[in-house]
Amino acid sequence: MRLLLEFRHEQTDPGRFYGVLADDSVRMLASYTPLDGTTLLDVGGGPGYFADAFARAGATYFSIDVDSDLADESGRSRRVVGTGAQLPFRDEAFDVVYSSNVLEHVSEPWTVAEEMLRVLRPGGMAFISYTVWFGPWGGHETAPWHFLGGHRARRRYRRKFGTEPKNRFGETLFAVTVRDGMRWADGQHPMEVVDLTARYNPRWAHFLLRVPILREVLTWNLAIVIRKR
Repeated sequence: MRLLLEFRHEQTDPGRFYGVLADDSVRMLASYTPLDGTTLLDVGGGPGYFADAFARAGATYFSIDVDSDLADESGRSRRVVGTGAQLPFRDEAFDVVYSSNVLEHVSEPWTVAEEMLRVLRPGGMAFISYTVWFGPWGGHETAPWHFLGGHRARRRYRRKFGTEPKNRFGETLFAVTVRDGMRWADGQHPMEVVDLTARYNPRWAHFLLRVPILREVLTWNLAIVIRKR
């Protein structure tokens, strides 16, 4: 519930929002694999809100983002400017590869996911989570009007506020569904799919992922956890 409430502050107080999200990400990722002593890549790491959280967990933290203006100036992270669709790293370079709320912002989300697996070492863990389009926050700041269509929601936002939303459908925001993620994960052989989970839903509600249509509107964020054999 705290995570859901913090989404209200993403635009007005990003430090608060991403700080809470970073702590939750470390906690969740650590439940699948030890982080202490690992080399970790954060794909779409942004301005470095996650650097401290992962460093406290003992990971050597690298991040990559397309926007040089989002650089972490604290020096706490090893940051690279680049694209997730062509990660500028050699094969099998990292113990852990992580991405949170990124795939919905790229036009080729599963190319990015494949690149994450490429740079992952055998035995390593990939954690990929993204905001589901038909979920409550699928349109980000244009929600809930995205249910009537992404372009329509974008036009409505522009009329109301006199400016484009930060997340512009068709440019920096795309419709990625639960079905998309489940199909991609199902095709990752011989990888081991450790978990497919509705990230912000209580555990007792995870059976909903087996129910088409319902899973799309009741899943806020889908997390895919894969171990490279």
